[in-house]
Amino acid sequence: MIKIDLITGFLGAGKTTLIRRYARWLMDQGQKIGILENDYGAVNVDRMLLQDLEGPQCDLEMIAGGCDADCHKRRFRTKLIAMGMLGYDRVLVEPSGIYDVDEFFDSLCEEPVDRWYEPGSVITVLDATLEENLSPQAEYLLASEAAGAGCVILSKYGEAGKDKADAVLAHLDRALEAAGCARRFSDGKDVLAKDWDQLNDADFARLASCGWHQASYRKQNLSGAEAGGFESVYFLHLDLTPEELRRRVEALWQDPACGRIFRVKGFLPTRTGWLELNATREHFSLCPIREGQEVLIVIGEGLAPQAIADRLGAELPV
Repeated sequence: MIKIDLITGFLGAGKTTLIRRYARWLMDQGQKIGILENDYGAVNVDRMLLQDLEGPQCDLEMIAGGCDADCHKRRFRTKLIAMGMLGYDRVLVEPSGIYDVDEFFDSLCEEPVDRWYEPGSVITVLDATLEENLSPQAEYLLASEAAGAGCVILSKYGEAGKDKADAVLAHLDRALEAAGCARRFSDGKDVLAKDWDQLNDADFARLASCGWHQASYRKQNLSGAEAGGFESVYFLHLDLTPEELRRRVEALWQDPACGRIFRVKGFLPTRTGWLELNATREHFSLCPIREGQEVLIVIGEGLAPQAIADRLGAELPV
């Protein structure tokens, strides 16, 4: 049977970065792995961030977005069936930052998927610098994606420090309580709190074997902006310098007319190569990457596309 891991986490928490490190560790153990990406944006940016992992021991696959929940479940199931015959030792699933975890377990119980797969680990990435004031929908999302986790791993722990990290775990516990879930994480039992540069073999082995928990909570529907869910808007071919891009992106969080923005991601071409953009309210990075695509994606709630375009000095896609 193929072990299949689900890596969940709030928007911009660091799921793709963790997968890069975890996948390399698995390959160092001699395992052949598949990575299944489902990016929430209109363009699959996160898949491009993992492209250098592809090779004899690692395949990258994706599920096209832009469909309703039933359509997405069918696509997920079809992709798992196709991957089940390729001889993987482990498959890592990175859903979008907006995901119903029950879809994962429901799919694994269906014929013929259950012939090839068994649940491995459910790992939730939690940003240790997460802002305190979230909308009710975001609070629910935070709780629902951690409820069944075998392990919550804190990202940006070195940046946040222990006190802030403890406050974020307490925040998660409050979100779980509000969702009617009995799970709690502030005791640290099922938490990996460590600077990621210090992660070692024992830490990755713990993630690979942490399993998952059965947990009940009150379900909500986050499928679409009309239901109080999340949305994205994308822009192509921004002709900006890195300095201009940073100034314009950071200004988005200062303008309430743009909506409630959670994350901005994408790529910027320069004369010397590509830069990867990853920005939240608390964090901004532009890092060199081997290959990119001229796209910028803004994800959040109640977005105002024209106001965002005006701030970026961009045109909305036709």
